[in-house]
Amino acid sequence: MGDTLTDSEISIEQLLDRPWVCIVWDDPVNLMSYVTFVLIKIFGFSKEKAHDKMMQVHIEGRSVVATGSREEMEHYVQALHEHGLWATLQRDDKI
Repeated sequence: MGDTLTDSEISIEQLLDRPWVCIVWDDPVNLMSYVTFVLIKIFGFSKEKAHDKMMQVHIEGRSVVATGSREEMEHYVQALHEHGLWATLQRDDKI
């Protein structure tokens, strides 16, 4: 037996290496302009990108606003909560 990985082992490794994502969810409380402002403040998005993400939240109910390590996404979720937005983190569902 060598050190090569089988297809199933590669799939498991890929699953374990998936990054985490930070998701902003739609809510009935915050104004669209405020959500745009918060996205600019926390993520440094351009006004246009923040507006596009906010519209995605408004229309689709959610938007992935960041991707990275679990610790980074936990930090972003906490910052969004501190600004009154509904946000969660999860493993990226794309491999």
